[in-house]
Amino acid sequence: QFQQVQSMMYDLMEWRSQLLSGTLPKDELKELKQKVTSKIDYGNKILELDLIVRDEDGNILDPDTTSVISLFRAHEEATNKITERIKEEMSKDQPEYASYSRMSSSPTHSLYVFVRNFVCRIGEDAELFMSLYDPQKLTIISENYLVRWGSRGFPKEIDMLNNLKVVFTDLGNKDLSRDKIYLVCQIVRVGRMELKDSDSKKYTQGLRRPFGVAGN
Repeated sequence: QFQQVQSMMYDLMEWRSQLLSGTLPKDELKELKQKVTSKIDYGNKILELDLIVRDEDGNILDPDTTSVISLFRAHEEATNKITERIKEEMSKDQPEYASYSRMSSSPTHSLYVFVRNFVCRIGEDAELFMSLYDPQKLTIISENYLVRWGSRGFPKEIDMLNNLKVVFTDLGNKDLSRDKIYLVCQIVRVGRMELKDSDSKKYTQGLRRPFGVAGN
């Protein structure tokens, strides 16, 4: 039973980190919440704790606003689901080390990046997109972090000076075992079509043009 609870706690900690990351789409977020509540209800059952009944969104039903018949039906439905879940779990032949392997693959690593300065002579405003990149699979493995940099050599939001920080979260041991991971910065120039164009050509203002890229 201890190993069962330990395995469930590793699952819940992993799912919690995904929920807190704030990067999941709405449909995946709802699905993950349902998995979390289902795991909690299953754990309460095997520990012989009280059964908590919920609505379709996983929210706890309020007995003061829910009729007795609705609560009874919710209890029946929850009990049937948990009973089926217990049968499924008992039919699985999981090795004892499964919980430890699950813990070792849990995304508990993060990369902290502090942008102190950007030195590149552009002459116009720029947008910097920073992300993590796997050169072997030729794919970006993180979301982009955007920094808007002004033509005078300072961030567009001057109050962000010396405060441009980002944390790339949910990096697991699988990510750390990659042969290489690059921190890539894509530079986009924002302004005229050509730098030699005069400012009087208003129709060329605000255009976004790829300017350069850097990696480390």
